[in-house]
Amino acid sequence: MKHHWLRIAALPALLLSAILITWSVHQSNAADAGKVEKAPTEIDRQIDTNAQRSITAGRQSFRFDTFGDEAFWGDTLKLHQAIAGAQLGGVGPGLSPKAALDAGLKVDVDALPSSLVESLKNGQVNLNDPANTVALLKSNAVVGVTGLFDASGRLRSMGIQCALCHSTVDNSLAPGIGRRLDGWANRDLNVGAIINLSPDLSAVAKVLNISEEAVRAVLAAWGPGKFDAELLLDGKGFRPDGKTAATLLPPAFGLAGVNLHTWTGWGSVPHWNAFVANLAMHGKGTFFDPRLNDPAQFPVAARNGFGNVRSDPDLLTAKVADLHFYQLAIPAPKPPAGSFNQNAALRGKQLFDNKAKCATCHVPPIFTEPGWNMHTAQEIGIDDFQANRAPDKRYRTAPLKGLWTHTKGGFYHDGRFPTLLTVVNHYDAHFGLRLSEQEKNDLAEYLKSL
Repeated sequence: MKHHWLRIAALPALLLSAILITWSVHQSNAADAGKVEKAPTEIDRQIDTNAQRSITAGRQSFRFDTFGDEAFWGDTLKLHQAIAGAQLGGVGPGLSPKAALDAGLKVDVDALPSSLVESLKNGQVNLNDPANTVALLKSNAVVGVTGLFDASGRLRSMGIQCALCHSTVDNSLAPGIGRRLDGWANRDLNVGAIINLSPDLSAVAKVLNISEEAVRAVLAAWGPGKFDAELLLDGKGFRPDGKTAATLLPPAFGLAGVNLHTWTGWGSVPHWNAFVANLAMHGKGTFFDPRLNDPAQFPVAARNGFGNVRSDPDLLTAKVADLHFYQLAIPAPKPPAGSFNQNAALRGKQLFDNKAKCATCHVPPIFTEPGWNMHTAQEIGIDDFQANRAPDKRYRTAPLKGLWTHTKGGFYHDGRFPTLLTVVNHYDAHFGLRLSEQEKNDLAEYLKSL
């Protein structure tokens, strides 16, 4: 009986608790509903408007802005003359659409007139005629390249954009012709061969203090998908083993949250944008990096004052913020369905996070270290040639999302590992992980899934 009365006495307390819980849940739901329905504040609207404006402006710069670099590629190197050919007022045989596509240049199908698209589908366009390359430039359809024409329609100069190296197309119309894929590394692009079309590389030879023939030999060694941003800093065209010193073109997507940029961590994304736009694209802007004044490490840069570039007018600096914002907004693309073994990838994820210790440096979900994401050559078990060409003499922990988009040309900065499995094998040996063959394959499948 005593226990019975205790249970009865406890009922009001239990009832009160139930009422309080119900009221709390109701208030929580009401609060959540309020959050959803609440109108944005003025500062919210300003942020949203600014974000969209910045993305739009940054996309325009990424795709179409030369930053005045036509003064170098056209006026100085006269590359446009080689593209046009002698019959159109230039020099030599000219660059046909077929040769341009073979060199890795891409065509934006959305920039083409519908009549031309139909003619291409029906095989009615002569892809061996340089005049059609010039026509593509007039349509602003060559990804990353802008042709400048005089009043008579003659190609008088040309410039390049970020998209030349860091965009490709989806091949929806034909190989090399399709819709833009911004941020993808163009591993088909033979930058060295394209520059070598120039009838006059004396300006480059003068900066490097070598012969024009030597410049052409360096460019010819690059091959598809590679570029050497440090050549005009240290003058090293080749590695000690005789291979090219050029590195693979990296993707420009999935960079949000990633600190140091490029293979060897020169700086942040806006630092590298300013570096490339001024020193590689040869645009007209402002760039300051006193590290380049070191004549021992960067003799070419120190001799030519590349550590402190000031152009008047400055056609770049007002655009770097929007360009940065747009690049950070480009997501890493998801792998196509069926491109990897899902069950193996699930097992590989467990290995990545635990036994293989990959996540120690490639920290999910950004897959690089938050903070100073740099390592010595000894830490990762490779030579230090490329690291020593950068100020910090280290290699960056590369983010891993979208690896499937740039398998062509291999992995690491110079493509030394032809497949993801060879990368896994390298780390298995270097760190003594003792992974089984099945575990190695599972880990490679997980990397394909990112």
